[in-house]
Amino acid sequence: MKPKKKMRVMVVDDEDHVRRLITTVIKSMNCEIVGEAGNGKDAVLLFHELKPNMLLLDINMPVKSGKEALAEIKKRYPNAFVIMLTSLTDKETVEDCIGLGATGFIRKDLPLDEMRDVIKKTWAAYKKSLQQQVQGT
Repeated sequence: MKPKKKMRVMVVDDEDHVRRLITTVIKSMNCEIVGEAGNGKDAVLLFHELKPNMLLLDINMPVKSGKEALAEIKKRYPNAFVIMLTSLTDKETVEDCIGLGATGFIRKDLPLDEMRDVIKKTWAAYKKSLQQQVQGT
């Protein structure tokens, strides 16, 4: 039996301590961190280069916002799996990002166990929707 491939994850946040926290959570889930970026412009370039399975993307960043980076990435890679990282909970921002193609949201202040659960549940729902698309249902 061939070993299961690790999920390849990219983390983007302009705050180094947040990237370290998210990276720790992702590694604890037996995933591989393939790249990190500190702004939306670098996120778009790095996503194109690395093509990770999952992107965790902050909303408020310098140079290019997470919403702008999300829009660019989804335009080029419509099936990209993107979870937005936010300290905001305003409904309009959440709806904007979902409209742009974000698969889900994680509040940065969630306890780590809850953060892992949100990532797992969002990934499972995403995989199920892709399977349904392939099957044409």
